[in-house]
Amino acid sequence: MNRKLIAEAIGTAVLVILGCGTAMLVGCDAASGGGYILTALAFGLTIVAMAYSIGNVSGCHINPAVSLGVLLTGGMSVAEFIAYVISQCVGALCGSAVLAAIFGLGHVKDMTGGFGANGLAGVGGNALAGLVVEIVLTFIFVIAILGVTSKKAKHGSFGGLVIGLTLVVVHILGIGLTGTSVNPARSFGPALFAAFGGNLAPLTSLWVFIVGPMAGAALAAVVHNILEADL
Repeated sequence: MNRKLIAEAIGTAVLVILGCGTAMLVGCDAASGGGYILTALAFGLTIVAMAYSIGNVSGCHINPAVSLGVLLTGGMSVAEFIAYVISQCVGALCGSAVLAAIFGLGHVKDMTGGFGANGLAGVGGNALAGLVVEIVLTFIFVIAILGVTSKKAKHGSFGGLVIGLTLVVVHILGIGLTGTSVNPARSFGPALFAAFGGNLAPLTSLWVFIVGPMAGAALAAVVHNILEADL
């Protein structure tokens, strides 16, 4: 179990460093869209890399919403779920600390203004709209993961690639709306470090990026169970 928790912490830290770090460096320029694509690819390709490096150890959830989906489909116990979520949040904090060191010591400008944290600016500050976005995007992401990793699936060794590309797609739509969370741990670490830097906005809306992804994951698990029962 300890190896699984260490793997989850490392994987989540890497996701924050490469995903949020890319967003911080290039920004998300709505005019050109270049920042959107680079950030989406950074998150998706990181998932691919981690899936093939730690997937055989912990399953490479690196996301509390994914762990919830696995829990609700019978893939883990409640105790394991809690331990995974704690490890993922610790990893997100460590990843954010690495970004603070890189951007602080190197005097690199954070183009996002807040460690690549999520926000509601793209939906006009409307929390309900943000919840809808996160529920829908997380549903798509988690149901893809549950389908690909199902014992009935026949995707061979391509599962990690499918999951990573799905994350790229949901980011392409979601970045301009909420910054795309679909991962409470990924939102938690950057929001906390943004608050340390004096930007409290990500922290005040953090609940949206916890409730939304977890609700979307729960819905995905319910639908997956129904679909699997018919096979």
